[in-house]
Amino acid sequence: MTTSTALDYLTAARELADRFREDAAERDKEGGTPKQQRDWIRQSGLLKLLIPAKYGGYGGQWSDVLGVVREFARTDAALAHVYGYHFLCLIAPHLAGTEEQKRYFYEVTAANDYFWGNSSNPLQKTIVGERSGEGVIVNGSKGFSSGSPDSDLLAISWNDSATGEYYEGIIPSGREGVEIIDDWDNMGQRQTGSGTVKFHNVRVEPHEILETPYAGQTVFSTLVPQLSQSILASIFIGSAAGGLEEARAYTLEHARPWYTSGLERASEEPSTLSRYGEWWADYQAALGLVEKSDRLLDAAWAKEEALGEVERGELAVFVAAANVQAGKMALEVTSRIFEVMGARATASKFGFDRFWRNVRTHTLHNPAEFKLRNVGNWYLTGMAPVPGFYS
Repeated sequence: MTTSTALDYLTAARELADRFREDAAERDKEGGTPKQQRDWIRQSGLLKLLIPAKYGGYGGQWSDVLGVVREFARTDAALAHVYGYHFLCLIAPHLAGTEEQKRYFYEVTAANDYFWGNSSNPLQKTIVGERSGEGVIVNGSKGFSSGSPDSDLLAISWNDSATGEYYEGIIPSGREGVEIIDDWDNMGQRQTGSGTVKFHNVRVEPHEILETPYAGQTVFSTLVPQLSQSILASIFIGSAAGGLEEARAYTLEHARPWYTSGLERASEEPSTLSRYGEWWADYQAALGLVEKSDRLLDAAWAKEEALGEVERGELAVFVAAANVQAGKMALEVTSRIFEVMGARATASKFGFDRFWRNVRTHTLHNPAEFKLRNVGNWYLTGMAPVPGFYS
């Protein structure tokens, strides 16, 4: 992308984030699917940001996408999630499909501003596919199907009924037999639609079945964990930034000094100043590590099939470290901002707690402990993380 184009889309993301803020707290309480906001994203053109220009997209890099994720997460981490996971699903044919599949799915998405959803949790072997001619008939259900409500295309996975082998495919979300149940009712990320999808004798056509199973024969095809962890790290960073922004505005406008302090404004309290200094410094440190891992991801993605194991290993370590550091920082900041805002800031109408709830929900996605072990093993012994579903 040219610098001017990249800046244009970052500006569009910021404008959307400001619109999301208007009712983010209320929508968080309601849960469900933010249909209007998802349509705004469709209309913005941001859903084709990563698609190469030759396929009708804007030719952006992963760092561009992740920058938009961070902007959205400042006000609405749920929309940041479904936006980031749209691309995580969209690139499945690029990583594991044929050239024709890659071209087709990129072009149809760019032409129609399709929003992708997910129902392909690899650890849940609850969808079974039975061969039917050259296609497959799938039955079963999967949870954690983020972005599936109001999606246009759905990335799905199943295990073969005869061999147990893992497969992935792409189908229209409205295909006969697909039942998308908007039953996600967790404490955080409440509008991600990460509930259940059921499949009742759903046919997957031959051209919709991806040729290379997850983490298949090439190094490039094993990048999914680094992509998903990078998306989550940017959600953490954006959530922390949003929490700090809300806290700063509240502290300046509404917070009261303690009655024995002798101060006229809460913003004059020395302990408040030091807390904000600490949090801003921690935020900048985590952001720096995230941005470094983003640059490594751009470089790895650009190499495609030429990507080597050593480069992949270094990327995996930096992404894991960035994810853990961003999550740790965001949990700290979003839980402690109330110390400088005061008791009145806990009122439900403000919804400031959503920043912590969203981060807490997502940091449990895959445990920090196991990512840290991978990082430590690499630093101590030089052994890179073994490619897998989450490493």
